[in-house]
Amino acid sequence: MKREDLRNIAIIAHVDHGKTTLVDEMLKQGGIYRENQVVEERVMDNNDLERERGITILAKNTSVYYENIKMNIVDTPGHADFSGEVERILKMVNGVILLVDAAEGPMPQTRFVLQKALELNHRVIIVINKIDRPDARLDEVGDEVLELLFDLNANDEQLDSPIIYCSGRAGTASTNPYEEGKDLKVLFETIKNYIPAPEGDGSGELQMLVSSIEYNDYVGRIAVGRIERGTVRQNQEVMVCDYHEKHQPYKAKVVNIYQIDGLSKTAVDSATVGDIICISGITDINIGDTVTSLNDVTPLPFVKISEPTIEMTFSVNDSPFAGKEGKFVTSRQLRDRLYREMLKDVSLRVSDGEHTDSFKVAGRGEMHISILIETMRREGFEFSVSTPKVLYKEIDGQRCEPIEKLTIDVPEDVMGAVMEKMGERKGELLNMTPLGNRMRLEYKIPARGLLGYRNEFMTDTKGEGILNSVFMCYEPYKGEITKRYTGSLVSFDTGDAVGYGLFKVQERGALFIGPNTPVYEGMIVGMNPKMEDLAVNVCKKKQLTNTRASGSDEALRLIPPIQLSLEGCLEFLADDELLEVTPKSLRLRKRILNTELRLKAKSKEK
Repeated sequence: MKREDLRNIAIIAHVDHGKTTLVDEMLKQGGIYRENQVVEERVMDNNDLERERGITILAKNTSVYYENIKMNIVDTPGHADFSGEVERILKMVNGVILLVDAAEGPMPQTRFVLQKALELNHRVIIVINKIDRPDARLDEVGDEVLELLFDLNANDEQLDSPIIYCSGRAGTASTNPYEEGKDLKVLFETIKNYIPAPEGDGSGELQMLVSSIEYNDYVGRIAVGRIERGTVRQNQEVMVCDYHEKHQPYKAKVVNIYQIDGLSKTAVDSATVGDIICISGITDINIGDTVTSLNDVTPLPFVKISEPTIEMTFSVNDSPFAGKEGKFVTSRQLRDRLYREMLKDVSLRVSDGEHTDSFKVAGRGEMHISILIETMRREGFEFSVSTPKVLYKEIDGQRCEPIEKLTIDVPEDVMGAVMEKMGERKGELLNMTPLGNRMRLEYKIPARGLLGYRNEFMTDTKGEGILNSVFMCYEPYKGEITKRYTGSLVSFDTGDAVGYGLFKVQERGALFIGPNTPVYEGMIVGMNPKMEDLAVNVCKKKQLTNTRASGSDEALRLIPPIQLSLEGCLEFLADDELLEVTPKSLRLRKRILNTELRLKAKSKEK
């Protein structure tokens, strides 16, 4: 059975190359909206965090219609930290659209996802987007994409992939690089003619692999996947089994079946081979499970998700301000929330920590875990997190660490500062390519070397640098890396910060807080340029006397404090420090709050 009325495709691209904007235009031209309907921009990024950061975090499904053909489109994340989403989503489709920026060309994270698609023998349509950019390099980028396909051992058919030149914002596509099209008809035609229609035995025994899980308060878990064989009907009894045999097959009932229609779900009575559907009613279903008929319980192979490389410890907040701002503060609530996240995110690992109120959370990168922290914070959770640590592996009796491939685009005049920092962080230069008045540097660097570097990088490049990394391999331990060249200014008093106290402290280093900020003993209030911690008193008030001297009572001039973001706080953390996360505040603190005890512990270490 061949479903000529259906095409399943995924759009893969690097962060900021415009895939969500292109999907917007495909929806508009694919007849999903009424003519007079008001449409939001980047409609697929329906999560607040995605809109604020301008990135796709969760893979999402939509569909458009072209000449009686339904095209299921999956918008995938472009950031390598969310590659667990991408790896399993590619199992649902028959082909991919590779979207590349006309100026930047293929980036490392494009390479990562494309490799996964080529391994599955998917057909590829190359779309060079943003051709209206003044710095577009259409011919060079086309050659770079072909080189990338060669590097990834693409087969002859994949090397002969069609190339389309597109402007996602204008909603135009053309096969000629120097001629702008009128609409996206060329793209739709290419999908129709080049991407194979789903095939399978429609009358055989049911088989459907669960590629993602959604959660709804009313119906519980909703399993999303593509039917590989057979037909599923409402209220049908099925078996749920697992390829890696984590659990015994069990019987369940499909209560509702939904198909994705544009941006909404439509309830249907049945679905057959090739359909991407959502089913509800199976309470304990997980990603990677196979839904089969009662007669033939054969699980489908599930792609092995790459291992996490970074770990952080989440623990109950025990600071003097604990419980004042959060709604969920107990270890039981924290534990339930973290284990619940594991059901949706297959590349996350959660385990109980050394103490009853701490949990180890391992993920793909700092951003992967910081998105989880931000999401929990918005839900009303209050907790503390430790500094990120890389996960080592024992290979052939040697201690090995994760190595990242790092691509840096910087203006030529700041290249020296970046190369110096890379040398300090055990980076090994692989390649150097000029791009106009900028340089592209490719490095092989331990994942440890990148922890805490991004903010420093933006300062060194005056905000003009672009830095992207993707996991490469495990290699023997590269030796010590100094992560931080500054110390902390730590408050030794509890109270409200006062202008006079801050004025006296700002001579010692940069401050993170302003006047009237509540502080406690052991809380970090600033950064010391020397590599040592300094206890300071920001609550100190001016002694009032009955004498006045001209000039000494003028208004105190305070330097505006540095406002650290969540990522900035995680990058700043040293091994003996924690970040206190509440719905309203982010506070840096020492593990041992008492100044005297902390100094004793430090002298013992020495």
